[in-house]
Amino acid sequence: MSGHDLDLLAGIPGIDQLGMPPAGLARLVRAALDEDLAGGVDVTSAATIPSGQYGVAVAAPRATGVVAGIPVAAAVFRLASDGRVDAQPAMHDGQRVADGDVLLQVRGPVRDVLTAERTALNLLCHLSGVATLTRRWVEAVAGTGAAIRDTRKTMPGLRVLEKYAVRCGGGVNHRMGLWDAALVKDNHVAAAGGVRAAFEAVRQVDPDIELEIEVDTLAQAREAIDAGAQLVLLDNMAPAQMVEAVGMARSAPHRVLLEASGGLRLENAHEVAATGVDYLAVGALTHSAPVLDIGLDLRAGH
Repeated sequence: MSGHDLDLLAGIPGIDQLGMPPAGLARLVRAALDEDLAGGVDVTSAATIPSGQYGVAVAAPRATGVVAGIPVAAAVFRLASDGRVDAQPAMHDGQRVADGDVLLQVRGPVRDVLTAERTALNLLCHLSGVATLTRRWVEAVAGTGAAIRDTRKTMPGLRVLEKYAVRCGGGVNHRMGLWDAALVKDNHVAAAGGVRAAFEAVRQVDPDIELEIEVDTLAQAREAIDAGAQLVLLDNMAPAQMVEAVGMARSAPHRVLLEASGGLRLENAHEVAATGVDYLAVGALTHSAPVLDIGLDLRAGH
């Protein structure tokens, strides 16, 4: 990554909203481009397209969804072409889009445009798929007061962008990694010797870090709340059990937030949210989101 790369990324609309430093984005894009080029050239485009041919192309969805990653796609075109291709967003991340909408207009040497096409679309389609699926979950729990949260079940190297896409879809982020919040899971509880012991062990190491503790029985939920837990993850509980856990939380002397996890589907999301839990943890937002179909088409006459 060079200072020149940062200059190429400067001024792309929306790039400062990604949550990823420009240097990190440049490294990610360079690595993705290297998978296709490996230090060589796009032999197909070099053979079929005259070197001086310029053109205009547009990125457009072929299905209805929520877009995310337009600034990322613009970064790919700029970096792949060393700035020869100008990529201008026509819409904003987080917008609902439909077949035929123009997301991004790309202008420059056609060879460069087509060399960058697949890398740009891979990222744009995937991130838009995450945003689209997140929006479906958000709409499924509308009116309940519950929020949809992501997890760490992300693709290596793409976590920051995938969590950005979740926000574009209306969801909220859980911890970014293992460093910024503690999540005591069943194996931690077993190793520490119990819910309270695990909770207190984390608090002794860091009294201030955000701390969530996973429980799978109502007895464990009571133990966690009595220990002072302010965020409790209800793992694979039935809705009736969640209602009981909500009652425990609301009667606690301190504020307790509850998160449902495990066995969640779009079909039962509203029922779960209606129990009164504060969050639904949905790993599928990032590990199972189908892409939003988006294509890049050269415009005739340019």
